[in-house]
Amino acid sequence: MDDWTQTLGTAPLLAIAAGAIALILVLIIWLKVHAFLALIIVSLVTAFVAGIPVSAIVTTLTGGFGSTLGTVALLVALGAMLGRLIEHSGGAQALAETFVRVFGEKRAPFALGIVSLILGFPMFFDAGLVMMLPIIFAIARRVSGNNVLLFGLPAAAAFSVMHVFLPPHPGPVTASGLYGANLGLVLIVGLVIAFPIWYLSGYLWGKFVAKRIVLPVPALFGDVDADQPSNPPTPATVIAVLLLPMLLIFLNTGLTTLGAAGVVDPANIVVQVLVLLGNSPVALLITVLVATVVFGFRRGENGTALEKVVDSALGPVCSVILITGAGGMFGAVLRASGIGDALSDSLSDLGLPVIVAAYVIAVILRLAQGSATVALVTAAGLAAPAVMAGGFSPLQVVAITLATAAGSVFAGHVNDSGFWLVGRLMGMDVKTTLKTWTVQQAIESVLGFAAALLVFGIGALL
Repeated sequence: MDDWTQTLGTAPLLAIAAGAIALILVLIIWLKVHAFLALIIVSLVTAFVAGIPVSAIVTTLTGGFGSTLGTVALLVALGAMLGRLIEHSGGAQALAETFVRVFGEKRAPFALGIVSLILGFPMFFDAGLVMMLPIIFAIARRVSGNNVLLFGLPAAAAFSVMHVFLPPHPGPVTASGLYGANLGLVLIVGLVIAFPIWYLSGYLWGKFVAKRIVLPVPALFGDVDADQPSNPPTPATVIAVLLLPMLLIFLNTGLTTLGAAGVVDPANIVVQVLVLLGNSPVALLITVLVATVVFGFRRGENGTALEKVVDSALGPVCSVILITGAGGMFGAVLRASGIGDALSDSLSDLGLPVIVAAYVIAVILRLAQGSATVALVTAAGLAAPAVMAGGFSPLQVVAITLATAAGSVFAGHVNDSGFWLVGRLMGMDVKTTLKTWTVQQAIESVLGFAAALLVFGIGALL
């Protein structure tokens, strides 16, 4: 692959990508082929058609599959174990009852979204969503007539908004570095715009969708026990366990950011150990072990019974993990085909204002090859020279940073592993995921760009 050069132009590569996406939709929606098989088949066909060397096709497929699973498999499996322990102990139901009693049924979706926004500040999107699922499911069963979308979409959107627009998440941090933006100012502006973007694209959109699509709460953590324990853990205990990974991950993201700023020494062994403990898979592993003691051994259950409880969580999520990995495989094939480089070369001379060009480039790259990170880094790399030479104020540079981040999240669909993760975790088929999550991501992106334009205009006046 290192010696291979793509000879196809932008138009043929775009046609290949569009045809591959259309083929996936036909196979899954109309021909009812299992998503895992459809993604592998189309990834293989796309690699051939795009001209990837035959000797490198299998390596490209397995590399994309493995790199996605490296994070997703651990997070989903550990999150499912944690959720099953909370569910089995009666803790999820106890917390749901308290949550509804405190906030009321009508305000419960809004309140859960706010909680997710707070948790989403230090936690990455996938880790935060997986951790919150048992509570989302329990409250959905208690309040919404068993419709998961009323709570699932606002909560997932909250984690997405924080992940896209707020440091220390990688998107805004990477763009800030490429543009030379003030990271503290990016954080302040991101905090200001995050709530209205979430309220419109997450809360209101979730309520709108839930009235039109009734989606039962999936049995992701196994079936709800018919005989819930008579002495479940207190809501305070459940909350304390759920806060543990957030605090550990906050150590990771906080110390990593401080290390990059020179405030702490990244080579210090204490800092390195704390960063390790706050890595998402490690933080969730620690939380599962604590939950095993708190929700199991201290409640009188023996090791064999707990082993069966934890094991019962893995079966329902195997499909989620494999399909998400296959989605990562498809995205990797598109990236290996060179479509990103071809598009960036074609889009570099659009003649648009810098902030608009950065957003448009990020959007097109996101739609074409799926990876938000690739879309963000490529768009920022192309726009960076113009930003550096443009004489923009610090606030305008922040606006361009946020506009690029907004473009990188636009309308995630079948070439994005996150699309499969969200859809399968909430029990949605492809068509429903496109109508709900893909549209949500598009709304979030457009609103983020609108907010960035407003900030840019304010920066020009100051």
